[in-house]
Amino acid sequence: MTCDYIAHVGPDGRAQLDGGSELEARISELGLTRRCIIGRLTLHTSPGTPTLPIPGRGVLIGHVFTRDGSLVTSSGGFPLEASTATLCHHLLDNFWGEYLFLCVAEGEGGQVVAMRDPSPSAGVPCLYRLNATTGFLTSHASIPHSLGLFPLCIDWDFIAHNLQHPHVKNGQTGFVGLRELLPGCAIDIPSGGASRLIWQPWNYAEPGRRHRDQPQAIDDVRRAITTSVSAWARVDRAVLLELSGGLDSSIVGASLQGSGADVTCCTLVPPVPGADERNYAQQIADSLGVELQTVPLPFESAIFDFAAPWQPAVPRIGLLQHAVNGAMAEAGRRGSVRSHFSGGGGDSVLCYLQTVAPAVDAYLERGPGAAMATIRDLAHLHQTTLWNVALLTLRKLRRGPRAPYVADRSFVAAHVRADDYPPHPWTEAPAGTLPGDRERIIELAGCQAFRDAVPRGGLPFRMPLLSQPVVEACLRTPTWMWVEGGMNRAVARSAFADRLPPDILHRRSKGTYMSYLGVAYRDRKWEMRDYLLSGGLHAHGLLDALQLDQFIARDLPPRDRSFTRIFELCMIENWVRHHA
Repeated sequence: MTCDYIAHVGPDGRAQLDGGSELEARISELGLTRRCIIGRLTLHTSPGTPTLPIPGRGVLIGHVFTRDGSLVTSSGGFPLEASTATLCHHLLDNFWGEYLFLCVAEGEGGQVVAMRDPSPSAGVPCLYRLNATTGFLTSHASIPHSLGLFPLCIDWDFIAHNLQHPHVKNGQTGFVGLRELLPGCAIDIPSGGASRLIWQPWNYAEPGRRHRDQPQAIDDVRRAITTSVSAWARVDRAVLLELSGGLDSSIVGASLQGSGADVTCCTLVPPVPGADERNYAQQIADSLGVELQTVPLPFESAIFDFAAPWQPAVPRIGLLQHAVNGAMAEAGRRGSVRSHFSGGGGDSVLCYLQTVAPAVDAYLERGPGAAMATIRDLAHLHQTTLWNVALLTLRKLRRGPRAPYVADRSFVAAHVRADDYPPHPWTEAPAGTLPGDRERIIELAGCQAFRDAVPRGGLPFRMPLLSQPVVEACLRTPTWMWVEGGMNRAVARSAFADRLPPDILHRRSKGTYMSYLGVAYRDRKWEMRDYLLSGGLHAHGLLDALQLDQFIARDLPPRDRSFTRIFELCMIENWVRHHA
């Protein structure tokens, strides 16, 4: 099961809000039981939530592994007498997993430091509301709301920002007064001050920590991926592997070979050409010696008005993701599995950049000769000329770094301006960071939003390619190594060349759901128009109704994907309607 908890801040270390024991009774009615008191925090969790007490210091919520992939079941490897900062960094340097660490700070007063693990897979959510004396941390906004600790009021300033940056994560939520502790960050409790970044992704791309040759990188990446996949497989034992037919989920499947887990393989089959990946998914299922389940994804599943779950606390589940979630959750129930495995985030962590940044990095790091070699690789990869890639490389060299995110103001009312929200801390790279490293770290920050979009019927959703060891191994690998030989994700392909079927190993393309979405838009665009203009976004003056009407009335040319913006608006409207 997923991790469900609430850690309540009381003035004397106990749950002493108005009502006292009445609050404890309400918590019990939610199926949560008291686990421990840490400083001024009282922690309640669901029965299936794993916790590891750290005697005298605090508790770990979630799963923690050693660097070789062994599940940590005792506090023996922790320096219990060390300072809070030393203890946190020891955890980051010597262990990994999906966890929230609650640690009593040294000194008087019962202050606690909460630190979230740095993996973009973000497996243990942490929402919080804190002030100088009281507050809470929780996995789901519905828990404090049900307890009467927090009235859920939509933050319309955030929604205005979200309309223009629908896939950006920055610690804000769609509810007034509720924040999210981002992966790799820590916060002092109960001060309620700003969180701070405690794990720095740029550190792993520094010259002194980078791999100097591709064989070294290949070994590191393979070891990190196989260790992470195997560790989660041993925890869950019965897993549903969601196969997209592409390289990333296939690598996860290859890493499950010999893991001892009971693996069920599943792939979706939409009723449109170009999205049927059964041929490739079947080859991975065959390599695991199991049958491939195929699940249809009919157009009837493509609905935009559906009951939005309490988690996430931001609009994140759109039409396509809702359809996929339902189909995969049903497949998991039929297979009696304990978790879902995915290759989610693979493009980002395995450095599938769509720019000439690797050539710029090669020039800045190794000089003109290395840059020319990478330019040849990029020209082959993108099927274009050397001159074109060389020109783009020169332009990128001369141009400074661009803003990490660009606002999308289409269909947003002219008077609406996004308030200045702090950027994601991973986007503020230090001076001297190479352009390619900057780009891929920004993409990794975006991967933290994946977790919000993938509820699987209450089962854990594992994205092992986003585990901390994999992220660190990939960041140590220079961007130009990932395109050597004119193949994308070249290091990962080489790392698993002996385990992947040739058809997948050498594959350059992948099926797409764009035709599926195109049919859904064509058939329901007027319904979506009415839905948007009769909802909360329009009522709060956030939409440009004339622009929306003009767009819906047009016939789009072939391969025009601008209609996907309408799905984004419906995603936000749906969240607003079901949480208002």
